[in-house]
Amino acid sequence: MTTALSAPRAILFDLDGTLADTAPDLAAAVNLLRTARGLEPTAYELLRPTASAGARGMIGAAFGLKPGDDGFVELREGFFDNYQAAMAVHSTLFPGIVELLAGIEQAGLQWGIVTNKPARFTDPLLPQIGLGHAACIISGDTTAYAKPHPAPLLEAASRLGLPPQQCWYVGDDLRDIQAGQAAGMPSIGCGWGYCGPVEPHDWQADLVLDTPEQLLALMRSAVADKAQLAA
Repeated sequence: MTTALSAPRAILFDLDGTLADTAPDLAAAVNLLRTARGLEPTAYELLRPTASAGARGMIGAAFGLKPGDDGFVELREGFFDNYQAAMAVHSTLFPGIVELLAGIEQAGLQWGIVTNKPARFTDPLLPQIGLGHAACIISGDTTAYAKPHPAPLLEAASRLGLPPQQCWYVGDDLRDIQAGQAAGMPSIGCGWGYCGPVEPHDWQADLVLDTPEQLLALMRSAVADKAQLAA
């Protein structure tokens, strides 16, 4: 496999829907809000596609409310409390992620996480699902802005001691690609996450990949091409 992207020195990832399938626990947290109010749980099939949007997506799908609507803040705080109490019950890494991260490390590259998930969830969750050894972890409240603002990605690159152009950013939401573009960081749409393989093609990402295995092959090819040029 060949690529037009220059070989990275680090690969940064979104969390929900990119590295980890956290939708089951997010859905359970919002459905607790419904059952506590005497409502039937919202079907998981309706909640899963919105998981990358966190509380905004879950509450929107389960209650039809958006930020600014009456009752949204109360539901959001209840959702946060429910989720914090049971955030790693059914959450797992997507198939191929363990091998992908091991391959990145074997190639001598760094990898990190840039998520809009607040640190109150990120910090305890990552060790429980096998991601606590990331080279850098940027949560939604680490900087003054969250994605699609470039600040979180720029902070991650700074912590790794790299210019943004030498990092790739991989995400399954339009905000991920917008943040990468604003940061001057090559961006890759993740087709294995909650958005599915079709939607990312509308985001104008540098590339869209369907599996972690494709990303691993892409990285190895780029690194090999760089080594050949240096030889």
